[in-house]
Amino acid sequence: MADAKVIPFGEEPRSSRRKVPRLGRGGRSQGSLKPVPQQRDEALEQRPQTAAAAVPPLPPDPPKPAPGSGDWERKLAHGLSFLRRRITGDYEVDDFGYDHDLTEQVLMSLLRPLSDKYFRVEVKGIENIPDSGGALVVANHSGVLPLDGLMLQVAVHDNHPAKRHLRLLAADLVFVLPVINELARKAGHTLACAEDAQLLLERGEVVGVMPEGFKGIGKPFAERYKLQRFGRGGFVSTALRAGAPIVPCSIVGAEEIYPMVGNAKTLARLLGIPYFPITPTFPLLGPLGAVPLPTKWTIQFGEPIPTDGHPPEAADDPMLMFNLTDQVRETIQHTLYKLLVQRRSVFF
Repeated sequence: MADAKVIPFGEEPRSSRRKVPRLGRGGRSQGSLKPVPQQRDEALEQRPQTAAAAVPPLPPDPPKPAPGSGDWERKLAHGLSFLRRRITGDYEVDDFGYDHDLTEQVLMSLLRPLSDKYFRVEVKGIENIPDSGGALVVANHSGVLPLDGLMLQVAVHDNHPAKRHLRLLAADLVFVLPVINELARKAGHTLACAEDAQLLLERGEVVGVMPEGFKGIGKPFAERYKLQRFGRGGFVSTALRAGAPIVPCSIVGAEEIYPMVGNAKTLARLLGIPYFPITPTFPLLGPLGAVPLPTKWTIQFGEPIPTDGHPPEAADDPMLMFNLTDQVRETIQHTLYKLLVQRRSVFF
């Protein structure tokens, strides 16, 4: 009996092993055996695995900042910078008392939610206000309280490409009230007199005037959107002297915030105010009745009326002032009617 060959466990017999041919020059096989198709498939399957193993893993993505964290950081930085300027006195106030830094950082921030969220003011024709130089914005006045002037100031600043500030001309009553006086001065408002208005226009400021005055904001609800008398045309004379364009402005929505159904004239005389309004909610609901109704507003700026083509002595021509005053008034009234026809609802 022949001696048995011992094959180690786990090895194949030599006769059953596949011979791998040697490769010569040019990658050709020197042996007689050709690669088995199964071997080529296995090699192809191993290539991607080898390549994947050779590429190092990508580093993990950096953690994303929480939504809105950048806005809060920026607001905090602006707030701290504002406090530093107030403490060190590093801010300017002009000779009218206008504090640009306080108006930009505080007052506008307080009024903006009222304009954007509560009254949802829609602004049209803002391009009619020039990017530079003086301009006189003439608007209708209404609403029992002069909130329309404040919303007009926000509309000009937030919607104009140059972020221009509106310098409003206010009545004497505004500057005798203890706290309102200081805030009005710092917000850029000044007394409604020809000298102050002309000086501001010559400095290149945008000046706002509401010629109806107390007759406009104190008129009964039954006469809403009917313009009252525009005075003697003093604003036209001021614009002519400064050579500044007049921009008519129509405001819809302010008439309904406090529907004035009555006026306690005796009480108004005792308090020294032009009128004492009676509305469906005031004084019946007390302080709660002072909350304005959330009406939908539209502010439209009309095409500017140039005045620089007139000679300097034109400011003393009563006929020219009457014609220009009537032109501005009719433009505002016609635009008010047009906006009222287009309005779907008082509140939407």
